[in-house]
Amino acid sequence: MLSNFIAVCLISALVILTTWLSTYEILGKVWNILPKLTITPRLRVMFIGIPIFAAHIIAIWLYALAYFLVENYTSLGKLVGALRVYGVNYESFLDCLYFAAATYTSLSLGDVVPTHDMRMLASAEVLNGLVIIGWTISFTYMTMEKFWQSPQHHKKS
Repeated sequence: MLSNFIAVCLISALVILTTWLSTYEILGKVWNILPKLTITPRLRVMFIGIPIFAAHIIAIWLYALAYFLVENYTSLGKLVGALRVYGVNYESFLDCLYFAAATYTSLSLGDVVPTHDMRMLASAEVLNGLVIIGWTISFTYMTMEKFWQSPQHHKKS
């Protein structure tokens, strides 16, 4: 049904926007704090790993929350898999978190899959995860360019 598809597209857009905003804020704060730290430039580069990891974890948890809410409070789709036959309840938040982590990283083992219109949310998550992962890789590179310069770099220029 078209209205279900539109609803999932709106949910996807909302989660994408929220994950982008949270990642932007985290990276912005890190970029502003790094020059003020009284640690070695190389250690500054190492410092960015924790907030970047946190940005990805927040995004995964936001998707898990979306899956949980969609599965338990709408008729837009379910998470199903081979284990369901044995009584595993995919309606728990931890199962949604597992699926969100596997999907965000594009690992998607296939043991749990979305049905119906929820497939669009999972597809949007894969693309969003790849974009945010690329964004944080780029941020790491920019940070290394700015703060991780050896004396050899200065001699060549």
